[in-house]
Amino acid sequence: MLEAINLTKTYEDGQLALDHLNLKVEPGEIFCMFGANGAGKTTTINLFLNFIPPTSGTALIEGIDVAKEPLHSKEFVSFVSENVTLYGNFTAYQNIDFFTKLAGKRNLTKADYARALESVGLQKDAFDLRTKTYSKGMRQKLGLAIAVIKGAPNILLDEPTSGLDPKSGQEFLNLLIKMRDEGNSVFMSTHDIFRAKLIADRVGFMKKGKLVMLKTRADLEGEDLTELYIQYMEEREA
Repeated sequence: MLEAINLTKTYEDGQLALDHLNLKVEPGEIFCMFGANGAGKTTTINLFLNFIPPTSGTALIEGIDVAKEPLHSKEFVSFVSENVTLYGNFTAYQNIDFFTKLAGKRNLTKADYARALESVGLQKDAFDLRTKTYSKGMRQKLGLAIAVIKGAPNILLDEPTSGLDPKSGQEFLNLLIKMRDEGNSVFMSTHDIFRAKLIADRVGFMKKGKLVMLKTRADLEGEDLTELYIQYMEEREA
């Protein structure tokens, strides 16, 4: 479970990036957060990962305060960013082996790695290629495989579908649904309304650091999510 309690971040220049966010993402739920660039989506993720400290409020992962117990909390979360960082001279096998062992899992085999890579749709002939030759979509798949094999109950995703072709995008959505059905909580920051509306159990709209709308799948029955987003944001501008 992921939970934000009055989570607030003001940067040194005075910019209020996140304004008293209260949000809970339950096990077995996919939550998608929408908003323009600078709305507070990535700041929220960075606070959950303790990449930056909160100005006030609390971020909890499985009930653990990430600011007070950052290493312990990271045992229960995996993260995939828009631009996955990999070692370019390493192959997919070498990258997943390195990051998995870095996360403390040392009993996995090459066959385990292959299953994880296959599960995210990475083609087999790429497993032994150096990742500096990869397309962005291939890098995203490898990053997701590294997150999946960790086996954490919570997944944080920052624009994860960026750079994925339609087939890869559908494979990615299917994997997220599988992870949700296995009881994981999934938090996804995205601009990809088309894909997100296919899988989201709840959606939230962020604007200027505030969560200005929260709706469930049932709330969205018969709604056009794209039009709702545009209209709602325009109303807020007025």
